[in-house]
Amino acid sequence: MFEFILPDLGEGIHEAEIVAWHVKVGDPIKEDASLMDVETDKATVTIPSPKGGVIAELRGAVGDTVYVGNVVAVIDTGEAVQPAKTPAETEPKAKTSQTETPAAMPVTPKPKENSPVPAAPATRRIAREMGIDINQVSGSGPAGRVTPEDLQGFAKAGADHAPSVEALTDESPAISGAAEETMAAAGSAIPLVDVEPMPDFSQWGSVETEPLISIRRKIARKMATATVIVAQVSHMDEVDITELEVFRKRLTAKYEGQPGAQLTTMSFVIKALVAGLKENISFNASLDAVAGQIIYKNYYNVGFAADTDRGLVVPVIRNADTKSLRQIASDIASLANGAKDGSLQAADYQGGTVTVTNIGSIGGAPVNPIINYPEVAILGMGRAEDKPVVRDGKIVIRRMMPLVLSFDHRLIDGADAARFMNRMKERLQDPELLLVES
Repeated sequence: MFEFILPDLGEGIHEAEIVAWHVKVGDPIKEDASLMDVETDKATVTIPSPKGGVIAELRGAVGDTVYVGNVVAVIDTGEAVQPAKTPAETEPKAKTSQTETPAAMPVTPKPKENSPVPAAPATRRIAREMGIDINQVSGSGPAGRVTPEDLQGFAKAGADHAPSVEALTDESPAISGAAEETMAAAGSAIPLVDVEPMPDFSQWGSVETEPLISIRRKIARKMATATVIVAQVSHMDEVDITELEVFRKRLTAKYEGQPGAQLTTMSFVIKALVAGLKENISFNASLDAVAGQIIYKNYYNVGFAADTDRGLVVPVIRNADTKSLRQIASDIASLANGAKDGSLQAADYQGGTVTVTNIGSIGGAPVNPIINYPEVAILGMGRAEDKPVVRDGKIVIRRMMPLVLSFDHRLIDGADAARFMNRMKERLQDPELLLVES
């Protein structure tokens, strides 16, 4: 028997969600054949089998969270039991995939005796802030994992140093963003916030349910985190892109058939956005409330929201300040296609410093986008339309596009946001100026 543990998935990832099994108990499997798909961050990874044999156990069902270092499968190799290797010793090659197969019955592994209790870093941080020895807490999560709810239960049972709600004020030690997120999910530690159970909707009619798993759960967590932590304000305006559209179409025709020839309006917007970030570095920063410091990034990685069958994802254009319009347009196309077919790696979604979202292709009124925390700004593009506007006392038809800049008011003032948007408009209304500056 061979016990296969979930290997090190890189990028500091400690857990993953089972998306699919390619086998079931009793199936034969060859070495390097696809064993399972797991989702880490926003990339789906196919993990091959390190041994050939017959599947004896599969420890986890689709939607379950598994942790690096835990046994996820047992393979009957016809040999004596082989102990599970450490993550460093197990490095199967991975490829992205979206294949779905029936789930296996879950078997929850148990933590070893005398070893530290399993818990997420955010949960351990909460325990320290509450003055609780986490090793004294019984975990109710998978594999005995300690959850924020376990900490609250331990505190209510009489832990000597558990803080009161009144203690969690501005005078108490700062709680990290990750801790705030986890505590909010537990429905505790935030005054007047309590997550009540849902009513039984079936009493009023037929309902259907499905588990909140995969990317949708990650999106929900990310949005809830941003909403709770960030002091978000939005500045809305319209930009005249009449000349930009003429210029864009002329360049697209000139470079037809060449890489990056399909210049989109978003490629110009990203170019103008990066120029603005260089003028006001606060929009390219992050606010670390725990350390009490502002982190200014000297690189410009622009994420853009991509709509896929699996949900909303944000691939990142790296070093956008060093790229031409055509290079940016080419990156947008290749990253968007990779996001849709699932071929991007986790690194393709990481390292963003600011985000752009374009709802204009679908339509509707200007969107009020939620900041992609821990970034401090996001720019929303609305649908461009021909509108009557007043120019030099006359009504003329111009191509107008709504823009919405959402920003973190903890770091950025409204006047700064207004000035930032004015400079964006200047550059987009005069595309030649944009090219001269870049």
